[in-house]
Amino acid sequence: MTQITPRQPKGMRDFLPDDLIKRQYVFNTVIEVFETFGFEPLQTPALEMRQTLHGNLGEEAEKQIFYAQHPQGKEELALRYDLTVPLARVVAQYEGQLSMPFRRYHIAPVWRSERPQHGRYREFYQCDADIVGVAGMAADAEIISLVATALRRLGFRDFQVQINNRKLLTGIGEYVGVPAELRGGLYRSIDKLDKIGADGVRAELAQNGIPAEAIARLMALLELRGQGLEGLAHLREELDSTPSAQEGITELFDLAEQLESFGVPRANYIFDLAMVRGLGYYTGPVFETIITEPNLGSITGGGRYDGLVGMFRKESLPTTGTSLGIERIIDLMDELSLYPPGLNRTVVQVLVTVFGAETRAASNRFASLLREAGIRTEVVLEDRKVGKQAAYADKKGIPVAAFLGPDEIAAGQVTLKRLRDGETRTVAQAEAAAVVRQLLG
Repeated sequence: MTQITPRQPKGMRDFLPDDLIKRQYVFNTVIEVFETFGFEPLQTPALEMRQTLHGNLGEEAEKQIFYAQHPQGKEELALRYDLTVPLARVVAQYEGQLSMPFRRYHIAPVWRSERPQHGRYREFYQCDADIVGVAGMAADAEIISLVATALRRLGFRDFQVQINNRKLLTGIGEYVGVPAELRGGLYRSIDKLDKIGADGVRAELAQNGIPAEAIARLMALLELRGQGLEGLAHLREELDSTPSAQEGITELFDLAEQLESFGVPRANYIFDLAMVRGLGYYTGPVFETIITEPNLGSITGGGRYDGLVGMFRKESLPTTGTSLGIERIIDLMDELSLYPPGLNRTVVQVLVTVFGAETRAASNRFASLLREAGIRTEVVLEDRKVGKQAAYADKKGIPVAAFLGPDEIAAGQVTLKRLRDGETRTVAQAEAAAVVRQLLG
């Protein structure tokens, strides 16, 4: 037999139990928030039809698609690139079975054939929540409220949802006099304002052929960023002859009112003219969340994309949603020490020891008793000294060890020991489950 060197494909990872327990804590916390807001789970295949993805993601994204073709298969397939296009397909394919509005969440792996590097993988999880079928800003406010609630539930406090509107950005491009074919470069430069500063943006715009007069008008408008509703009011006056900008500003005022009614703290969101989401399918409000203290960059992004479902049906449906950067969030949970102190390194709550062949049956019965009570229990399956069994439990991070020696068995009792502080109780086996819960706290 040929010896095979064990390794996973580049850009893909294995998760051992210690890491996976942390990941599951984050997933479960986020799912609980999603369901608290009335969002329902959706699952789609890892593989989509090639034509479903091709033509709906943009040229740059399509270069990163993993194609998958069975030698005997006739269908052209591809691994899903994101969770948004599958959502649009599902809505069009099953619209007769879905109640509108359709609130869905989806947490699942996606695949992209990009160069692996630190923090960037070819297989990673996305975590999306979307509302299909609501045109009003209440849906966008609900999504932002959902994001803020999920982050606070995970322990994040110093974060800010930056909000803008693609209609307002379009209107700004029209107002300053930039031709439609040059606006893509205009928006990309605006998006770099925090990185390269105002002078850097001016230089880059000039390099891209934007007229000096247009640059001056743009930079004057950008001075209003971060001024909240007062800045939007000034923009409304300045851009009074630009219908697309007026529509975007009206939506942002409506959104602000809705956020207030949802009780989203003002410290957790800001209207920012320089925030530009990259994907071209956004049609209205766009939002991105950054960690502010310390400054650790973006962890969520989303917005309204009313046209995407129309790729798969005659008429589109209004849709808004968000994607939590779940991989980034998981990393930051470690970096900022946000995991709860009681989060164990193992799922096991009790290790039931075995003193010898003559006591094994009693240990097995006791383990079954705890399992029936809903306590996650491991029973020792091999012969080893009791001291080594306790050391194994301590090393693995199992909180409680149960000892059933001949004397305990004869008396119908068990000795329970909490390993972190040595607290020990000898109780009747019938009472053991309740005492274990006390020891677990």
